[in-house]
Amino acid sequence: MLQNGTTYRAAIEITDVSRYEFADTGFMGENVPIQVADVQLTGNCSPCQFNWSRPWGAPSAIEFPKGNYTVSYLAPLRDNTVQETFSRPYYVNVTIPQEFAVSNPLLAGISQGANVTRHDDNSTTVQWNKTVTFNVRFYDSWHEELLWFFLQFMGILILVLVIVPYILSIKKADR
Repeated sequence: MLQNGTTYRAAIEITDVSRYEFADTGFMGENVPIQVADVQLTGNCSPCQFNWSRPWGAPSAIEFPKGNYTVSYLAPLRDNTVQETFSRPYYVNVTIPQEFAVSNPLLAGISQGANVTRHDDNSTTVQWNKTVTFNVRFYDSWHEELLWFFLQFMGILILVLVIVPYILSIKKADR
């Protein structure tokens, strides 16, 4: 993920293929096209050449000679969430920049099987070994401050609307 939290860089190792499709998994499991930029293909070629395929209504793809490669690209993030579903297990590594956090369970979420490491520079690495799906929801300091303000407001509201009337009713009953 890049520093501003609106874009991520993905690097995917692919083996024995001649095509890679740029898609997310939709609500019903369908392929949903994603907008990508700065697409790079690396492998045993220098530089690796590829052709774009952009069928109408379907995700765009790149095509290249069959082999083992690494595809990397930039794509936008939505709703402070990084998630993906694969057709086969992958090793996944997500680095969260120091401006963001995943430690508060009321604001963040991490799918099962993750190994979370907090670094000295306040960045966080979340890793999965052999997973077919992952999900990381992160937040910034503004969202955390907003949560604490809301919780304090709710505490005051409960105090005024529930506890104070209860105490007054007890004092009235004692008279």
